Amino acid sequence: MSMIDNRIRREDLKGKIVSAEEAALLIKDGMTVAASGFTPSGYPKAVPLALAKRAEAGEQIGITLLTGASVGDELDGALSRAGVIKRRFPYQTHNDTRNGINNGTIMYQDMHLSHLPQYMSYGFFGNIDVAVVEALAITEDGGIIPTTSVGISPTAVKLADKVIVEINTSQPMALEGIHDIYIPENPPYRKPIPIEKSGDRIGTTYIPCDPSKIAAIVVTDITDKVRPLGPIDEDSEAISNHIIEFLDYEVKKGRLPKNLLPLQSGVGSVANAVLGGLVKSPFTDLTCYTEVIQDSMLDLIDAGKVTIASGTSITPSTEGLVRLHKDIEKYAKYIILRPQEISNNPEVARRLGVLSMNTAIEIDMYGHVNSTNIMGSRMMNGLGGSADYTRNAYISFYTTVSTAKNGDISSIVPMVSHVDHTEHDVMVVVTERGLADLRGTAPVERARLIIDKCAHPDYQPMLNDYFERALKTKTKHEPHLIGEALSWHQRFLDTGSMKLK
Repeated sequence: MSMIDNRIRREDLKGKIVSAEEAALLIKDGMTVAASGFTPSGYPKAVPLALAKRAEAGEQIGITLLTGASVGDELDGALSRAGVIKRRFPYQTHNDTRNGINNGTIMYQDMHLSHLPQYMSYGFFGNIDVAVVEALAITEDGGIIPTTSVGISPTAVKLADKVIVEINTSQPMALEGIHDIYIPENPPYRKPIPIEKSGDRIGTTYIPCDPSKIAAIVVTDITDKVRPLGPIDEDSEAISNHIIEFLDYEVKKGRLPKNLLPLQSGVGSVANAVLGGLVKSPFTDLTCYTEVIQDSMLDLIDAGKVTIASGTSITPSTEGLVRLHKDIEKYAKYIILRPQEISNNPEVARRLGVLSMNTAIEIDMYGHVNSTNIMGSRMMNGLGGSADYTRNAYISFYTTVSTAKNGDISSIVPMVSHVDHTEHDVMVVVTERGLADLRGTAPVERARLIIDKCAHPDYQPMLNDYFERALKTKTKHEPHLIGEALSWHQRFLDTGSMKLK
């Protein structure tokens, strides 16, 4: 069997193989385009690059772009630089896209990732004109087998008028079989999602697709442009150790089983390091119900610590990608990739009792968390899936290093400059300094815990001074000095440091 026969198994679809340039002509000015990809994995590459070239050559073209989460430079980067992206939903991490959002040339709505597929299904974004989906192969029935991510691809394929499939031959065929595609019905026909354990399979290994909707197939071998992960430094290791010590205590108190509950970890170097710390922990037979599978998950599999890892994408580092491909047959036995409407589903997270571990930009002394906006107004990346898990977790953790910008920013502040996660959902705060268990505490008790255990010593006196003066006001429940609450951020903007000169 030839490579094409193995990748495109339906004979009549082989006649739809075209160049990326020809496929890109299906995308017109003003269209809404939904693309595969969740973090820089499994996203289309050749067609977006061809589309960007049309704009660079002078064609006026602007689109609304929907993806599962962030994507790589060939999609977000190239289209942002060419001025093609006019509206963007629901999450991004690319510097060019971020700059467009913050300078007002790209309209952006930050959203819970579990909400996006149903927003699409309900028609809140209008008609989905084109879906561009990276695939491993197409089945005899026209089913599309995803690659390293699922994200919104099933919903995009279902709703789009036309589907462009990028068959990526750089993606190993051993990925076939790891996907579990299940699309919930809309209310009032929606049924309970029948997942009772992280490893339960409830759907198909491919995305169902009417073959007549496939308008073009592009064969490419452009690899995922995954991001490097920072090394596990002393701060990240300290955060991880605090969490492991806490989990061990919870097991001893009888509030967690010996193999814990399903783990969820956010994206990035700190999150990767926190999960990686479990490799040397006493915990075994771990399960994961998360969104992104990073290097640390491969470490846990190699160490024999994990029995199943359920997510919606595999997003290793550059080195991790080489490692993944080298041993893909082994890792595929432990991994399930689902649509983000399922991987991030609040109903399932609550049922399974996930332990959610996500990162923050800043946390205030009452436990509110900002995970999106620098100094209250400059979008960094977005909310992502963190709140999908946080509000429904058995225990929710938020981690951050206690200072940033070489100590000129305190990550623990009197009041966050933007609220993404309220005090009602944040149970445990962790920095390299220590861990504050906020469960069962009143606001003033939370403040003392967070200041004492999590704040950096350079800022503890300032926080205590603010708090003690706030306690002298008439309101004792959650006291603030409203005129000063955001003065730390203003001082940084004015002087380059939150510290008092």
